Amino acid sequence: MEAASLSIFQSFVAVTGGLIMLVSGGESLVAGATRLAKRLGMKPLVIGLTVVAFGTSIPELFVSLTASLQGYPDIMIGNVVGSNIANVGLILGCCGLLAPLSLTIQEVWIELLLVSCGSILLMFCSGYGFFPRAMGLLFVMALASYTILISYNSLNAKNRSNPAIALEDQKKNMPLLLTLGLIILGLLLLAWGSNLFIKGAVDIARYFKISELVIGLTLAAIGTSLPELASSIAALRHNESGLLIGNVIGSNMFNLFMVLGLTGLIKPFALSPELLRRDLPVMLFFTLVLIPILHKNGGTKRRHGLLFLGAYCVYFYNLL
Repeated sequence: MEAASLSIFQSFVAVTGGLIMLVSGGESLVAGATRLAKRLGMKPLVIGLTVVAFGTSIPELFVSLTASLQGYPDIMIGNVVGSNIANVGLILGCCGLLAPLSLTIQEVWIELLLVSCGSILLMFCSGYGFFPRAMGLLFVMALASYTILISYNSLNAKNRSNPAIALEDQKKNMPLLLTLGLIILGLLLLAWGSNLFIKGAVDIARYFKISELVIGLTLAAIGTSLPELASSIAALRHNESGLLIGNVIGSNMFNLFMVLGLTGLIKPFALSPELLRRDLPVMLFFTLVLIPILHKNGGTKRRHGLLFLGAYCVYFYNLL
């Protein structure tokens, strides 16, 4: 009994240490990537949809790849789906309760369409019980095309507006070497933290006889969503609604198309029937409900934040 208690204590220490490294690595990566984007003259919404969103989703990528390669596909898929649900329900819900967020549907309709289509395609794959390599390739190519297009358009618009200001902004930014150092440090922390986290999470699941899917949907999903929460609160503090909502939508897009796509491209995986019955419809709901809210209100109100957070609490309770 003492040996078992010691073992579970070590597992919790591993999970905690892994999460600290994931959050720290995500913060370092986002800080470096955001400064790099500003050097290139990208506007806040585009930075939120791409650089910040992708950077804060890197923990999900590392955890998912590590889980899949080590033979725990349920933790991997649970991490992706659970993170997407937590991003809207928990993060956007909490931030929406604190303050109204302004963003029109016209600014993010392409991103919402992509996330909705990706969610529906994943539901079809779940119906067959398998995510094939061809679907992984399609997902990765779709995100790569989107990122190249939006970055190209943003940089062109910035340079056309006032090249002199763009050059002056670059001079005020952190030195390039230090920026790259932050990015490299973040990647190293993420790689180490994801291995430590997965090992501890699997041990905890086995000890308490919890399914790996539920561990992925709860512990892994919320833990790897902490960078999104931190960056969203920072954006809220600086009154950057576009960056905040862009971070949430962009993170969900990255989780689906890059995290899931790249994992499936490297190692195709089976999908649990539970996903189609419970989790995937919830994920799709949280995406689709944003469309009428943003279209009608030009953003979210506090009542919408309460709706998101309440729905997430109900979902989370049903998992336990």
